[in-house]
Amino acid sequence: MPLERADHATTGAVPRPFRPSGTPPYFEPGEHILWREWCPTRRHGTPEVVRPVRVIRDDADGLVLWLPGGTPVLRAVLSDGRHMRETPLHERHRGGRASKRDVWRGDGVLKIAPTGAPWSVWVFWDADRHHRCWYINLEQRHVRDDAGIVTRDHELDVIVWPDGSTEIKDDDDLAAAVAAGRFTEHEAATFADDAQAAIRVVESWSPPFSSGWETWRPDPTWPTPQLPDDLASDH
Repeated sequence: MPLERADHATTGAVPRPFRPSGTPPYFEPGEHILWREWCPTRRHGTPEVVRPVRVIRDDADGLVLWLPGGTPVLRAVLSDGRHMRETPLHERHRGGRASKRDVWRGDGVLKIAPTGAPWSVWVFWDADRHHRCWYINLEQRHVRDDAGIVTRDHELDVIVWPDGSTEIKDDDDLAAAVAAGRFTEHEAATFADDAQAAIRVVESWSPPFSSGWETWRPDPTWPTPQLPDDLASDH
């Protein structure tokens, strides 16, 4: 489903066009919104991935969100219910997709969506709150409506270690997605260029890497964001 079309992610909501991120009205700090990801082979006109998140900051530079561990989420699975990462690579991108209610496993993650960038930056910590890494998730440029933001995952990722070194991740996953017809060779080449552009941001140590987010801490009293009760799940 193209991101320019109306969103039907919340049952009963009036469809509305998406707008680009980075311009007002902005989400308010503390507001709970939805992070949604689309897949063209999803059986319904709804996103395959939905993560409720807490807004930390939203302005012209970008959107910063907190996803606590244990948050209820809608996770992408294969149409037969198998989890993506538990499926052999040559089968992972073939056939239909579905969604399953689950929870965000592990520790919480801070998600930073720079305005206009075809990626988001995730900040990971270990259980003792030591900074583990930044994770650049290549994805479609973010658009939004009143319920939250929308994107599409591009499979390719970049790990940024605390010393600033980088590592391309999941290029085999992207190749498998191309072989299955989910993306074209041209699109894959564009995603690879996007990864190199993100690495140049790291090498110049520009925001968000220079912004000190690795020292940020959530308030332990914050309530956990929740999925809408009527959000469709296939499994």
